[in-house]
Amino acid sequence: MKKTLISLVVLGAMSSVAHAQSSVTIYGIVDAGLVSERGGKAGNVTKVSSGVGSASRIGFRGTEDLGGGLSAVFTLESGFATDTGVGDASGLFQRQSFVGLVSKQAGSLTLGRQYTPLYLALSQVADPFGAGLAGSAKNLFAAGGGNVRYSNAVNYKSPNLSGFAVEFQYGAGEQSNANAGRQLGAGLSYENGPLKARVAYNNRNNNTVGAAPVGIGHNTLFAANYDFGKVKGFLAYQDDKGALSSALPNATAYTAAAVPASKDSDTTLVGLTAPAGVNGTVIASYIRKDDNEMANRDADQWALGYSYALSKRTNTYVAYAKIKNKRGASYTVGGNSEVGSGDKAFNLGIKHTF
Repeated sequence: MKKTLISLVVLGAMSSVAHAQSSVTIYGIVDAGLVSERGGKAGNVTKVSSGVGSASRIGFRGTEDLGGGLSAVFTLESGFATDTGVGDASGLFQRQSFVGLVSKQAGSLTLGRQYTPLYLALSQVADPFGAGLAGSAKNLFAAGGGNVRYSNAVNYKSPNLSGFAVEFQYGAGEQSNANAGRQLGAGLSYENGPLKARVAYNNRNNNTVGAAPVGIGHNTLFAANYDFGKVKGFLAYQDDKGALSSALPNATAYTAAAVPASKDSDTTLVGLTAPAGVNGTVIASYIRKDDNEMANRDADQWALGYSYALSKRTNTYVAYAKIKNKRGASYTVGGNSEVGSGDKAFNLGIKHTF
């Protein structure tokens, strides 16, 4: 009798696992546009580029219901160039690659290569251009390398509580010195009706065991947007201090020798989006980069764009941005996937999401 009961329990458990609800979704973005760049030492550059508005990608997202409000999840995401069909040279799933657990009551815990809280706040809340097109905030904000994604990361995201949620990230440096190469991130978000606000922090140790010390970079971002009905307003401020806290996307755009990046700067953004007709949206922003070091290499960017939705998944876009570099600054007008070669650029393209 005992053996029979035990057998029934084991079979029941196995049956429960076998019938757990699971799904895998294939998703992606295909984006390409005409890009015209001016003002750099490369001269006038006209090209067909991939990922102007959003980086072209293909991904696999899966979830399995484990019962009791708990699910197993994974994401594998790879980038490619729409204009050439070539995959990203840095790896197969270099954009995102993580697995973890999600609980409705306790939040989510994921491990692998993931976006930082800092970049999510910039692209999802701060920038009306969504970190893409010629007006991308990435042109002046510190948004490159480890500030965007980090490998070997452990992320925790809390459930939403009265509009508030928190996120913590730890990226292991995986060196003999536990501090070398490690990265810490945190974010606090609040959403209530038309208001979205986030505070994000990133701390990156740039040292490598056996090499000369580089130092630590700190980034703190305050971002918010508010939907007034006809117009949505955007406001952001970021403070960057320390080594590689605000690396230049293209340090040799105007000179043969690389322009040194500031170790003490702050960046401010104001912007808006507004409907234009039934399916159109006007996008505009102004960004100021303030270098607090003696060199005082400041920069200002003005940007204007227009997006037209052909359907829920497909839109066309046009955008123009101009940067005014001061006292030898080397900032460039790029897009989501390219850093750009000069101080002004024009985009015209199409994006399809699936």
